[in-house]
Amino acid sequence: MPAVCPIYRCMTTLHDSRGSTMHGDDPPPRRPSEPDPEECCGEGCVPCVYDRYDEALERYREALSAWRARHPGVDPDA
Repeated sequence: MPAVCPIYRCMTTLHDSRGSTMHGDDPPPRRPSEPDPEECCGEGCVPCVYDRYDEALERYREALSAWRARHPGVDPDA
């Protein structure tokens, strides 16, 4: 989806100084932060903080795959 140009208020595709298209209103998803070892009590909690991290990581991977499909050939870390 094109972004709104802040100066002319028109729909346009934004480009950076190198000429590559910027992400505009569709930024890549952000990888979840891995829990620190001290966040887990080691008592076998259900769900454990690592279970929640694994679930968040799976959602991130799915969102990243969908983002890459919308932005073929674009490096999400650029």
